[in-house]
Amino acid sequence: MQHQSVHVEEKPYKYTECDKAFITIGQLKRHQKIHTGEKPYKCTECDKAFITNGELKQHQKIHTGERPYKCTECDKAFVTNGDLKRHLKIHTGEKPYKCRECDKAFIINGELKRHQKIHTGERPYKCTECDKSFITNKDLKRHHIIHTGEKPYKCTECDKAFKTNGDLKRHQKSHTGEEPYQCTECDKSFKTNGELKQHQKSHSGEKPHQCTECDKAFIRKSHLKEHQKVHTGEKPYQCTECDKAFIRKSHLMVHQKVHTGEKPYQCTECDKAFLRKLHLMVHQKVHTGEKPYQCTECDKAFIRIIQLKQHERVHTGEKPYQCTECDKAFIRNGGLTRHQKIHTGEKPYQCAECDKAFIRKSRLMEHQKFHTG
Repeated sequence: MQHQSVHVEEKPYKYTECDKAFITIGQLKRHQKIHTGEKPYKCTECDKAFITNGELKQHQKIHTGERPYKCTECDKAFVTNGDLKRHLKIHTGEKPYKCRECDKAFIINGELKRHQKIHTGERPYKCTECDKSFITNKDLKRHHIIHTGEKPYKCTECDKAFKTNGDLKRHQKSHTGEEPYQCTECDKSFKTNGELKQHQKSHSGEKPHQCTECDKAFIRKSHLKEHQKVHTGEKPYQCTECDKAFIRKSHLMVHQKVHTGEKPYQCTECDKAFLRKLHLMVHQKVHTGEKPYQCTECDKAFIRIIQLKQHERVHTGEKPYQCTECDKAFIRNGGLTRHQKIHTGEKPYQCAECDKAFIRKSRLMEHQKFHTG
């Protein structure tokens, strides 16, 4: 009788607290535990608890490492048959769950339901610590870790710990060097599919995230958010050694190496070392002679694009760096900074042999030749 109810879509067991109904009384009882918060099945290996014994058994496979459901298309294996079936759709490309509001489609119904909340604006999971709310309970739990500072996912290769399992998995690829997501347009490969998708926008020229304050647009939403701090003046990352502050945490971390003297990026051709990998890559072009940035007005070429842009001002006559004390203007910010020392009287380059001091380091070096002969 219960099985026949599946065919006729009869759901006689209705829950009075919400509008859900079920085919069997067992399903109704399990559902009631969602409302009561009851989770009687506790894991003996960790502090997790579950509504049903079946959920507990599936969870315990995480501790035992058991993954009995193997994909025949690749080397992945899964804890449950349902996980395997969902994974197989990646190989077939099947996305049977289609959104009626837009052209997106999904592998599983749960993903579609979460997506539909974007259209309805529904965010039923509210944080008790702040005013943020979320589409899914999982998103709320991930957010809660910001308030608790908890990082339960620990790397076995180093002492780093992470807020989410996904962050840990991405980090572990830094130890293995694994980059399975290959770009079809160039020879670059990436640790995650998300990184690949972001990179592919560099080929298509797509920059969907537009700044409302200026005409700049960005590939990533996170880059737009960082850029907007330029307009607000916000610099939340403060150096504890000096009064400098930065828009990005990564900029602060690089800056802190100025205080420690650390220069981890060593040139293999000479004894120079650099704070940033990018600076090393630019420097290496000095040894190779590579100057990829060519001026279209003359035959000059440059190592860095910023050098080309500064040079182009020679042809256009543009001098964007204006002195506030007089009417002089400069092509480069460095030129303005040096010039301003004329007004302040600052001469930071002091000769160790006599009492003379200079505005520019190059002038000091020229002067020192008088002492050396």
